[in-house]
Amino acid sequence: MNIKEFIRTDVVIVGSGVAGLFAALCLPKDKDILVITKENLKECDSYLAQGGVCVLKDINDFNCYFEDTMKAGHYENNPESVKVMIKSSTDVIGTLVDLGVKFDTDEEGDFDYTREGAHRRNRILHHKDETGKEITATLLRIAKKRENITFVEQTTMIDFIEKSNICQGIVCEDEYGEMGAIIANDIILATGGIGGLFTNSTNYPHITGDSFALALKHNVELQDMNYIQIHPTTLYSKKSGRRFLISESVRGEGAILLNENGERFTDELQPRDVVTNAIVEEMTKFGTDHVYITLPTMSSEEAAERFPNIYDACMEEGYDITKDRVPVTPAQHYMMGGVKTDINGKTSMEHLYAVGETACNGVHGKNRLASNSLLESLVFAKRAAILIANDTDEKIIELPELDLKNYPKKEIREKEFKKLIMDEIKGKDQKFYDKWCNNED
Repeated sequence: MNIKEFIRTDVVIVGSGVAGLFAALCLPKDKDILVITKENLKECDSYLAQGGVCVLKDINDFNCYFEDTMKAGHYENNPESVKVMIKSSTDVIGTLVDLGVKFDTDEEGDFDYTREGAHRRNRILHHKDETGKEITATLLRIAKKRENITFVEQTTMIDFIEKSNICQGIVCEDEYGEMGAIIANDIILATGGIGGLFTNSTNYPHITGDSFALALKHNVELQDMNYIQIHPTTLYSKKSGRRFLISESVRGEGAILLNENGERFTDELQPRDVVTNAIVEEMTKFGTDHVYITLPTMSSEEAAERFPNIYDACMEEGYDITKDRVPVTPAQHYMMGGVKTDINGKTSMEHLYAVGETACNGVHGKNRLASNSLLESLVFAKRAAILIANDTDEKIIELPELDLKNYPKKEIREKEFKKLIMDEIKGKDQKFYDKWCNNED
């Protein structure tokens, strides 16, 4: 990429997960859309979502669903965002089905709703234990056929291009270290969370919060950056790399947690932060770095059918989850905070939008309710796309003067970005930082 050869497009979307793809598909077909992704298209956290996607089954469940979401979020949620998400859920799920997403059904052909922690009712749709993969792969397959959508892989956003608090594009670096600029009318951030900054995380290692670091650099408002969810049950391993998630849906189907003495010590269907704290207490009590999970309510054959990915992963480590005690430990999982947005994905910088895990519209509060992440990504990505589509104001773009020689090399830049983010977390919540982040410096 050469700075003298600006790439021009109507909309640039940074990230190829569920939020970025759905936003692209919801934008008008007469808009030129460029989607860039840091690694390969399929290396996004959306592919890893196991449990499912929530939906409002009927109007009688609204109050219960609303209260479950608020309670899990410690009532620090934005009530308007929660209402918008729940009310929009049936429409979004209908769109997914029309696009070809396959959800599991029962013997009568009706949706096979399941339940996870902190849900009082079964309202979660799933595709075995690979719901995120099913949805993301379907959206990607359709997006690739759209003539107005172009994908560029192995390309990293390294800066915003802005003037007078109006975003005009982004600076990028390709896999060969060459830098260049993409100028666009609107920019959508869909870069995920910050798992790559943690030693133990369920996220891909390249998900390092680039949008948050750039927001700090350009004074774009952030919100609740210390609200980071630790998932209670990841497959324990001393190997380096991403931690394998054992979905909450396994506990929803009857899995129980045991301590070193083989004793059950908590209600497994409480909110994630409550279960995580209970596990940490047991590990401290026994001086261990893990507890155990087992699924006595299913046979091996049933578990292999319902949770094929999880069952196989445990078997590869030598455990039959239906018979054995499988070691599990908490790990960083999800970002509830992020780039502050309204209910339409707008940030504090004009023409800059954020969706998915990158955004914080307050829907999750302090702790995310299980299987609300995919739904939240879809609902607010569509709203951002609609807002952009209906924006009739003519944006005047002045080509910026950029000196790409001033940008630090990748290794230095990544350290600077990490420090910016970790300092922000530390300033917001010293206790959380000391407990989960301090060993990352």
